[in-house]
Amino acid sequence: MQGRIVKGVAGFYDVYVENAGTYVCKAKGIFRKDNKKPLVGDYVTIQSLSEQDMEGNITGILPRQNALIRPQVANVDQTLLIFALKSPLPNYLLLDKLILQYKQQDIPILLCFNKEDLVEDADVSRVRSMYEKCGCTLLFTSVKSGEGIAEVKSLLKGKTTTVAGPSGVGKSSLINCLQTDREMETGDLSRKVSRGKHTTRHSEIIPVGNETYIMDTPGFTSYDVTGITCDGLQDYYTEFAEYADCYFQPCSHIHEPDCGVRAAVDAGRIPQERYEHYIEIYRELKERAKRNHSE
Repeated sequence: MQGRIVKGVAGFYDVYVENAGTYVCKAKGIFRKDNKKPLVGDYVTIQSLSEQDMEGNITGILPRQNALIRPQVANVDQTLLIFALKSPLPNYLLLDKLILQYKQQDIPILLCFNKEDLVEDADVSRVRSMYEKCGCTLLFTSVKSGEGIAEVKSLLKGKTTTVAGPSGVGKSSLINCLQTDREMETGDLSRKVSRGKHTTRHSEIIPVGNETYIMDTPGFTSYDVTGITCDGLQDYYTEFAEYADCYFQPCSHIHEPDCGVRAAVDAGRIPQERYEHYIEIYRELKERAKRNHSE
């Protein structure tokens, strides 16, 4: 039989088989031998062990359209990347790293800033100006007021979308607005540390409409960019493209004279904060490359 992994917890996988139901499966040892792990979203072959108890083994993983590192999911059409505008305040460096990672894997990004009701219009305008040219579809939402929810629903229609972002930004509450079949557990924001309780502890596919699915995933607070070199980093900053006709080629856009990108930053045409994160990530990647070379 063939099916799709819709949930994975502690080595057990819920595999949905059309017209048959959901089997609880374990992965055969051959996957560990090949250092390959089944992921939520994988299309798999399974062997039934008990039709009565709906238990089975995963015997094969079909070719993947794509596979993400964080969250660990497969076969997605796009990502809904959610950050809060306030409570907690956004970590823009973390956000920029996540944008890079999805771009590196050619995953379209819906960049959603939630909790719009907690900030002033000027705050929204500032964030919009920072990210309007970053190559993502920009969304501003509020679960409390319903602002932007209809637009999100429209963009999700007919696709499999992974939902990602830090803890406490309102992912579960937003997902509850997108589907009516059930309500996910939502946690109150911890006032002491201003961080959300980890209400989502595993990745899971949730149907939200006809041929429309979202993959809810656990939150996180840190991320390391992989698969990108310091020299190739600039290729993922779409804001740089029209200003990259620099005197020196190639140009890192950091220390070379007569750099078009740096001139655009000084003139306010490229957001200063995005550029500063570019420098920080460039140096992280360069330092990591040096360490790997010396080992």
